[in-house]
Parts: sequence; C-alpha cells; structure tokens
Amino acid sequence: MAAPTSEEPIDFHHPYTPYPVQLEFMRTVYDVLERGNGQVGILESPTGTGKSLSLICSAITWLRNHKRKGLDAGLDETKRQMVGEPEWMVETTLRRKREELVGKWEEREERLERLRRKEKELEERGRERKRVRVEEGQMGGRKEVDEEEEFLVMVGGDEDERDEEGLSRETREMMVKVGLGRWKKEEEERDGDEGDGEGIKWQIYYTSRTHSQLTQFISELRRPEFPPSLPVEILEKDGKEETKETVKEITLSSRQKLCINPTVARLGSVSAINDRCTELQQSKSKEKCAFMPNTENLKQTHQFRDTTLATVPDIEDMYRIGKQLQVCPYYASRTAIPGAEIITLPYPLLLQKNAREALGIELEGSVVIIDEAHNIMDAVANVYAADIRLSELRRGRQMLGVYVKRFGKKLKGENRVMVAQIGKVVESLKNWLETQLQVKSDQGIADPNSLLKSRGADQINLYTLMKYIQDSKLAYKVESYIAHAEDSQDSSPKSSTPVLHTLVSFLAALTNLSTEGRIFYEKLPGDNPDIKLSYLLLSPTHAFSSIASSARAVILAGGTMSPFEDYKAHLFPELPGGKLTTLSCGHVIPETNLFVHTLASYKPGGLDTFEFSFGKRSDKTMIKNLGLVLLNICSVAPDGVVVFFPSYGYLDEVVGVWQQGEGGGKSIWERLEAKKPLFRDVSSSTGGGASSTDDILGRYSTAVDAPDRPHRGAVLFSVIGGRLSEGINFSDALCRLVLTVGLPYPNLHSPEWKARIEYLESTCIARGGSKEEAKVEAREFYENAAMRAVNQSIGRAVRHRGDWSGIVLVDRRYGMERVRGKLPGWIRNGMKGEGMDNRGVAGLMGGLGAFFRGKA
Repeated sequence: MAAPTSEEPIDFHHPYTPYPVQLEFMRTVYDVLERGNGQVGILESPTGTGKSLSLICSAITWLRNHKRKGLDAGLDETKRQMVGEPEWMVETTLRRKREELVGKWEEREERLERLRRKEKELEERGRERKRVRVEEGQMGGRKEVDEEEEFLVMVGGDEDERDEEGLSRETREMMVKVGLGRWKKEEEERDGDEGDGEGIKWQIYYTSRTHSQLTQFISELRRPEFPPSLPVEILEKDGKEETKETVKEITLSSRQKLCINPTVARLGSVSAINDRCTELQQSKSKEKCAFMPNTENLKQTHQFRDTTLATVPDIEDMYRIGKQLQVCPYYASRTAIPGAEIITLPYPLLLQKNAREALGIELEGSVVIIDEAHNIMDAVANVYAADIRLSELRRGRQMLGVYVKRFGKKLKGENRVMVAQIGKVVESLKNWLETQLQVKSDQGIADPNSLLKSRGADQINLYTLMKYIQDSKLAYKVESYIAHAEDSQDSSPKSSTPVLHTLVSFLAALTNLSTEGRIFYEKLPGDNPDIKLSYLLLSPTHAFSSIASSARAVILAGGTMSPFEDYKAHLFPELPGGKLTTLSCGHVIPETNLFVHTLASYKPGGLDTFEFSFGKRSDKTMIKNLGLVLLNICSVAPDGVVVFFPSYGYLDEVVGVWQQGEGGGKSIWERLEAKKPLFRDVSSSTGGGASSTDDILGRYSTAVDAPDRPHRGAVLFSVIGGRLSEGINFSDALCRLVLTVGLPYPNLHSPEWKARIEYLESTCIARGGSKEEAKVEAREFYENAAMRAVNQSIGRAVRHRGDWSGIVLVDRRYGMERVRGKLPGWIRNGMKGEGMDNRGVAGLMGGLGAFFRGKA
C-alpha cells in the first residue's frame, strides 16, 4: 500500500461519510504534508464543517502511509543490495526482516492492548474519566519551619551547573538513566520509532489555544480507526488486512496542570510551582519530590509511558494516571514522546524555543498543525509579552527590604551582591515610573536605556542577574518567606501572580530586546493612581522562524482565517510562492440556510448613511437609525439575535442614546425590550469577569428557551474581540441573526499601533520597497487586524449542517470590494444580489422577511 499519488483517491478512514468540502480539505492537508520540504498550508474551514476530524483523518492517514512507504523502501533496498544472490537467499533475508517487523509490532501492540483492557476494567469499576483534585487540607496542621533552611538563598557548588530548566547535574544524570526528554541516552533505541533512517522522526505536533480545545480534539481523535503502518505485503501474508492500530498520542502541559505533589501544586502560580519543583531536585535539598521519575520508580515510569500511549489520554487522564501510579506526569510524559505519533500541546509550549528544548521536542522532519490559528500572531506576541506596575515594584521593594532585614547578615559573597543589585534594579524602575506618573501624557513609548539610569542600575549585567535569580530561586524564597512572616496558612504567595516573579518576567524581556520589540508605559485609571510598563513584540517573524525552518510542513487551520495575506507576510516572509497552499472551504449547510446582507444606509439611494468611523460614530441621528433597524429586525427574526459593536465604550454610548426618551414617548431601548429581553456584556475593566460572562450567557440562553413565549427569543449585545466573540457556541435558536455594527479598527494614535505601523513601514523600506508601498503594506495589516476580528464574531452564526442564520453587516464600508474581499469565502457566497446594501432598511427587511418565512 504505497503512498498514493496526487491523482489517486485516498481512503482517509473518516468515521462518517465525508462531505465534499471535507474531502477537499483532507486532500489539501495530505498533499501539503506529502510534499514536505518546508511546505505551508493556510486552510479555512468554517465551524460546523468537522475541521478537527478532517485534520485528524488526513494527518494520521498521511503519517501511516508515509511510515509504510519508508518500510517498503527498506525492503526494496535490501533486494537491491542482494542483486545477483540466489533467490532463496534473498527470500530468506526478506522473510527474516518481515518477521522482525511483525514481531516488534505485535509485541508492542499486545503490551498496549493489555493496558487498554486494564484501563477499561478500572473505568467499569467506577473510575470515570475526570479530574482528580488535590485533597484540601491533607497536610494536617502547620509544622515548625527552619527559616534559614527554607528561605535563605545559597548559590554555589554544583548549583552553578544547572541547566536552563533549573535541574542540577545529579538530576540530569538520573534522567539520562531513565531515558527522559533531551537527557535520554543517545544510543537508546526509540520504541516504535520509524523515521527516515537518518535519525529524523516522523511525528505530528498539534497545538491549539486552550486546554479545553485540546481536550475536544482528543475526543475526536478517539473516533476514527486506522490500519497499521506495516507494509501491505506483510499484512496480506499474515492475514492482517483488516487489522487496526490505535493512534499513539501524548499530551504535554505545564507543571501547574500536571503536578501531583500537593505541597507544590497548592502554590497556585506557574512561576512559584516551577521554582519549588526545581528546588526539590537540587542535590543539596534535604527534601526531595517523591514523585520524580528515578531509578527506584522506573517500572512505574515505563507503565505511565505505555498506559498513555495505549489510551489516547487528555490532560485530565494524564493527571489521573500519574496519580494512580504515583509518578510525576509532567516528567514521565517525556518518556512517551519518542513512541507517540501525535503530540498535543498548548501554544506556549510549542511557540517558545526554550520550552521545546526543555521538553525534548524535536521538530526536524515532523509536521506542525496549529489549530484556531486566526490568532497565532497575537499568541506569539503574548508568549513574549511582559508587564509590571508601579504598585508591584513598590511591593517588591518592600518585600526585599523585609527579607534583607531578616537574612542580610547571613547572606554570603555573591548572594549579598546579587540581592543588592536586584534592589537597585527595582528602585530604578520604580523611580522612572514615579516620575512618569507626574507628566501629562497618559501613555507612550519608553526608552529602555532610561529605565535603569538611577542608582547605577545601568551598570548591572542583567543576563548575570537573571541567571542568579533563576538558579537561586530568589523570587520564590522571598515571597514564601513574606507569606510565612505574615502568618499565612501556607508558604505560598497570596497573589495568583507573585510580585517578584512578575519582575523576573519583565527583566527577561529587557534582556531580550530586539528590533521587533518595544516597551510602552500606560497610566491606569482607578482610585489609587498607578502606571505600568509593558513589553510588546511588534512582529512574530523572528520568534516563529525556528518552527517554520525546522518542520517538514506547517498547517495553519481555523474556522475564520481570512484574510490570509498577513500569515504569509509576517510568519513566512521568505517562503517561496510554490511552497504555500491556501484554501477557503465552503460551508456544509445548504445555500438556503444562510442570508448575508450589507447595509450602507437607512434610506434607499445612500441617504442617511451608516458609517461608524471614529469621527462620525457619535452622530445621534445615525445611532437612532441603527436602533430602528434593530427594531425592524426583532419584528421578524425568531429566537436569539446577537449584536456586535466595535468596542465596549461605543456600546455604552449607543445604549445611552437609545435609553433617552423623546417627546414623552417610549425610548428605543424600551421599544426593543417590548420585542425581546435585552442582555448586555460588560468589560472586564468595569467589573465584568468570566463569572459575569457565564451569568449573562446563562440568563440569555434561558430567555431564548423560555417555554411560555416560544421563538420570542432575546437580544444579546456584545463586542467584537470581546469575551463573547470567540469560543462561544451560539448554535440554533441562540443565534438566528448576527448584526455587526461598524468595523473595529484599532486606535492608530495609540503608542502600540504607532510603533507597529512605523515598524512595518521601516521593514518594507529596508527590503527595498518604496514609501508608498510601505504605507500600503501597513494599511493592509491594519485593515486585516480589524477584519479578522469581524470574521471571528460573525463565525458564531452557523455551527452545524442543520443550522441556519442571517448575518447583517451595518456600515457602508462593507460594500467596498477591498473590505468584502477579506470576508471568508462562505460569507461572500451567501450575499444576496448586487447593490442590496444601498436599498436601505426596506431592502434589508424584504430579503430578511422572505428568509425567515422560508424557515417557519
């Protein structure tokens, strides 16, 4: 069963009969992976079209075919080398090789099958798949703490020989013995490793934004069944043509998600958990983590590896298996990487090179699939972002003072010098922000050289200082001591984001400044004046280049990837045109299930134009006309209507106008309430959080489903780019119409966007472009940022094949071809008729009424 050519039909082993758009998507993915050699695919498949299952079926089918092709090539090479030898000798040699392949495969599969049966038995006894929560209060009462032993920093000896993950030489030597991560013995044979014969491993790395998305992907991964990668002639001779082989998958995550040591996991913050974990591995530490893989629990470590490879686990399964076996899932998961076919992991672990190295991830020859990739450029920037507030620096300075007062006389040599240097850096940053707090400007770009001018901090080697902080675990020890001194119930920091760890992150940004990054300051509103410094990566190009240059192929997939241009320009700027494949799939719904209309004006012929640009959006007549449009829509639209605004501030402004009564009559807001119950999202800066969002969604859903008034529905007001614009499933009655008001162009006068535009223009000119070309390129990036956010919001409308909805885009600019061209293909195809946007609200209601009558 050689890998098929591009003309041959491919059995993707899809568990259902795939739609034509799914076949097109799977074929495109397969072709990109098969061509390899740095190929890139940017693929758009609307939500509800089975994108995850299509990615799985195409990628695993390619991987199994590719492995089979490699094994076939090995048998062919054996034949070639034995040309001229007696036929019986050739056949004997080939038979021995086939038997070795089958024997190794059968031994591995039988071992994994035994573990699958054991897992199934455990489930049948009531051990359902769910998160095993760390028991509260299991540590009993407080014990006496030796403060110097627990909190005094002492750097010296073999501690200077730790690696970038903070592991001592002793720990690394132990990890080599058990074959963990990048410390494994080089000569160790990888279990189940099929590569190209030159040490390059064929694997799939799948990443998405959140753990919930990864868990959903893994549940889909369990659906299809795939044949093994053994050569077809072996399967036929052994009567195994119908044999299936379970996909071998492993999930990687942070210590925060996987730590099973209750004294460490209870620390809460990622930084504190990381520091305490690595501290327990130091050779001088009196306490050791009992769950760390070592020579004594090697059997459990291998059982963890085999159990995870046998069962397609999600993150909760990984935690549960580690808990059952009493071995650390964070470290033990690395033993499963060599034998895994697909490795799932969240964005940060893939996007940061040092995180990949720490986990032993090698992308050479592998395939990288980035799902929900519409926000990948922001994700890269967020991974490298850091900020710190004046209030945090003041708190940090106070904490250092308390620490030095207690331990100052005990600090020796380098420790005393380095702690003093940290104090100088904190003081200099604090002084700069206190000065900036007094100036009139609320925000701007900070000169990194000026931040460390006072107290001689500019003479300090930040690289050396950072290494000291990491090696000594100073941030963890200072904050733990302060918590202890304040009579805390445990030795963990009270804040979910410890102050000194925040400082460490910001110093890391200062030591990694590049032409692609800038530091900004911004005053923060509130009763207590505050100001913060933020590091922002202006371009993801350099940070992403190590992935693009290493992987065999990269797939960027999402429900709303349009417009495509930015991904090529800023993630793969050097990629030849022949190595880029783009695809915008149609939807699986019938054409009659979608109505798309752009509304340019309230009256026909362009009278009373809708243009919600910054300079025109406060026009009260236009705002009132918008309210009348919504009133008309609510008269014909059944069930739920979701309205997206460009910003929370503008939503507040519009609602304020609608709530004003005129001439003693009812206000627009009151008239809307008479049609449908109204619900409104609020900004996190004004007290709205995840819980308030959940509450709003819950009340909105209840109103839509109210049995006493069927199909009356409700209206939900939200914001493009807000919490309700992404990841929320507004299927069926929850959203029979999406109304989008204006375009959410970013504020060009903000320091961040000024810096971005200047950077884009300067890099274009540096490549030989003209000033005019530079301005066009910057404008494209600016417009694309707005349209990606719009596309995400309107993508909430249709969620599965039987769903149906209307989409109304209110703003004359949606009629411009340049803007329309940035909408997803399935949205453009759903637009009804030319020139409809200029027929006013009457033209809209004619088409919308007919659409909804057809669904009654």
